[in-house]
Amino acid sequence: MNSLFQILPLGIFQQIGPMEMFIVLVVVLLIFGPKKLPELFRSFGKSIKEFKKASSEIEDDIRTAMEAEPDTKSTDTAEKELNLKADDK
Repeated sequence: MNSLFQILPLGIFQQIGPMEMFIVLVVVLLIFGPKKLPELFRSFGKSIKEFKKASSEIEDDIRTAMEAEPDTKSTDTAEKELNLKADDK
């Protein structure tokens, strides 16, 4: 169950120091203002939660598909069709 956030926890922020982060926060505060900032972070948190949920659902679907047994009926039908075509010749 390795999601992107578990593999690269803070990979984006490895080269960003505390001063750069402070400057980014000040710029965000100036652009959006103190009243919109909590709403912005709330919506950002919700979008991250939805992304994690969607990625885990996709991982579960892939795991289920890989663990499911292959459909032997379709391969038997294909083999019979090939045998019929070979008999016709």
